Amino acid sequence: MSRAFVKEDDAGEPPLIPPRAALPAGTPNYVTPRGIALLREELAALEAQRTQVEANHEDEANRTRELSILNGKRSALNARIASAKVIEPQEQQADEVRFGATVTLKTLKGGKIGTIRTFTIVGVDEASIAEGRIAFVAPIAQAVTGTKKGQHILLRLGRNEEEVEVTSISY
Repeated sequence: MSRAFVKEDDAGEPPLIPPRAALPAGTPNYVTPRGIALLREELAALEAQRTQVEANHEDEANRTRELSILNGKRSALNARIASAKVIEPQEQQADEVRFGATVTLKTLKGGKIGTIRTFTIVGVDEASIAEGRIAFVAPIAQAVTGTKKGQHILLRLGRNEEEVEVTSISY
């Protein structure tokens, strides 16, 4: 078919579907109960959005593009939900940092002495620095996993190295 008979809107590049949060190959997709609930809520919202787009027949080219994006997002989300391994934080050892723990660290050396950091170790889709939720695959989460209250560890934060103490662990 000649390009003269193709509408410009239809000749665009295929839609880009944003990737989900990175999960290293071979790493289990651990999630908290809150995390799996959020994934299911996201799926319900995508389904509702898809229903709205399917009902809109005003701009077929845009409708097709939006449906392609939504279907791609839904497929990636369904795969993430199917691979999820829910970890109940209350079933973890209370005296040791594990998945689902809320950890407080105090800087002893190398950084601003006395700095307090508190964060919760969660799944990759639930992670949010603004909310103090760190993915279990993040270097700081891996550095503290397995530690106990009162233990001192070295953290590499970019080029800096700090000695910190685990001051509290809760689930």
